Amino acid sequence: MKNLSHLLLIFFTLLLLNSCARIYSSPDATVLAEAHNTIAILPPTVSIAASRKIDADALKEQQKTESLNFQKEMYAWLLRRKTQKRISQEILDIETTNTLLSKAGYPNNPMTPAEMAQALGVDGVIASNFSLTKPMSDGMALATGILFGAYGNTNEVRASISVYDKKNKKLIWNFDRNYSGSIGSSHARLVNALMRRASKKMPY
Repeated sequence: MKNLSHLLLIFFTLLLLNSCARIYSSPDATVLAEAHNTIAILPPTVSIAASRKIDADALKEQQKTESLNFQKEMYAWLLRRKTQKRISQEILDIETTNTLLSKAGYPNNPMTPAEMAQALGVDGVIASNFSLTKPMSDGMALATGILFGAYGNTNEVRASISVYDKKNKKLIWNFDRNYSGSIGSSHARLVNALMRRASKKMPY
């Protein structure tokens, strides 16, 4: 049991990085971000690789659920940073954000980040995209490790987080990175790893 716990700890810790982070920051990103008094976290766009075990309607519902989960997780991260006095901006709560966007007709009515910021009454918004795939099951990854001495990836996340300024109607910062994890990992853990890195590099 002790050896199993040790192995799981290694798998949780050694998240394999598929590529280096790609970061874009406009020359005035810090100045514009510091001028934001209130920001909001938009509902993330989530895509999940189709599976023969899940029908189209169930997949759509799963993507909707994951979007809300990721939105809440990002909100919790920023709220924690605010509690630590590492950011000064007020953060619009998730329920208010989603209710106001719904009243504005989103997502049935396509809106730009600036238009959503206007509808929310905030100075800036954080948009995100998550693409989730599961290359192989834990069982297959374990078998691969036993046969070849290297465990395959069981979860992969391609994530992009962007900050938009309402006044200038433009993208001021973007963080794009791929993550993968082996046995014992989960998409939630991979997103958690993303937020740890991205939150340190945000202009807020």
